[in-house]
This record gives sequence, structure tokens and C-alpha cells, in this order.
Amino acid sequence: MLDKIKYFLLIMIMSFFSTSVTANYDKLAYDFNFNDLDGSPLNLTEYKNKVIAVVNVASQCGYTYQYEALQALYEQHKDDGFVVLGFPSGDFFQEFTEEEKVKEFCQTTYGVDFPMFKRSHVTNGGKLRLRNYKANPFFAELIKKTGVQPAWNFNKYLIARDGSVKHYNEKVEPDSTLLTSEIVALISK
Repeated sequence: MLDKIKYFLLIMIMSFFSTSVTANYDKLAYDFNFNDLDGSPLNLTEYKNKVIAVVNVASQCGYTYQYEALQALYEQHKDDGFVVLGFPSGDFFQEFTEEEKVKEFCQTTYGVDFPMFKRSHVTNGGKLRLRNYKANPFFAELIKKTGVQPAWNFNKYLIARDGSVKHYNEKVEPDSTLLTSEIVALISK
């Protein structure tokens, strides 16, 4: 009988911890504040109940052309509850140091009008983890949830409305069937 009580208590304690993991999903998507490229504060609660594609971006990268497809995805699905969030980062030494240059480049070259944030770190110490900095809190949570930190620019983290997260590396094109079919499926839910 004592073993059954211990087992029951263990199950209760485990369910308590799994509830807290679910609470972390809400934190992941909505409890963060960042400044946009103009320096205006933006709370991610604005995107609650949306499907979110979070992308670490850079203006001087071999994958920079992906801005065009990201913008097209945003335009195609923004009225369906989808948003792209761009996080410029110099972690791989391929981003302008001034936000004004990032904004001008993205808008004039690719017509980007999805939300873009001020430069920040998206990795814990860079690709080789040798530098002394940490990812911004939002990316730290994305890394924690997926177990994957960006190995290069244009990694995509797709956050469903329920808070679950999937990671896609820089080689997965924004307009690939793999990514677009997942976005459409999540929007439909």
C-alpha cells in the first residue's frame, strides 16, 4: 500500500512539472519586449494567437536573398494569423552595426515590412560558443525549447498557436514546400 501511495505522489509531482512546461510556452511567445529598428518598444503579446516565424537575419549574408520569400510569405498569410519576426544579428559578422542601415537595406532592397527588431545576439557565444555573450532572452527560450541554436543566419523557428516550436535551418528556403505546408497547416488549426 505504501508503494502505491509513493507512486501516486510521484505521478502528482510529475504532472505539476509538466504543467509548468506548458506555462513556459506562453512565456516563449508572448512575455518578451524588444525595440524595433526605429527604437520603439514592442511587446510580443501583439502576436498572441498567431503563427509566428522567427528568423535571425543579416544583410550581408549569402542567404540574404531569403528576405524576398519571407516578405512574400508574410504578405500572403498575414491576414490569416501569420507573422514573420526578423531579428538582425551580428553573431556571424554579416550585419550592419547601425539599425538605420539595416532598415534602409531591407526596405529598399526587398520591400520588407514585417516586424524587424534591433540587433541582438541570437546565439550563446557564436557558432563555436567561444565569445562572451548570451542569446537575447527570446532566442534563449527558442534554443531551450528546440535544443538548436542558430548555426548561421536565416534559421527559422516556427511557433504554433499552442506554443510548440519547430526549428528549420538556413538551408530550408522560406518558400519551400516543407515550410509553407507546415505554415498552412498551422494557420488552419
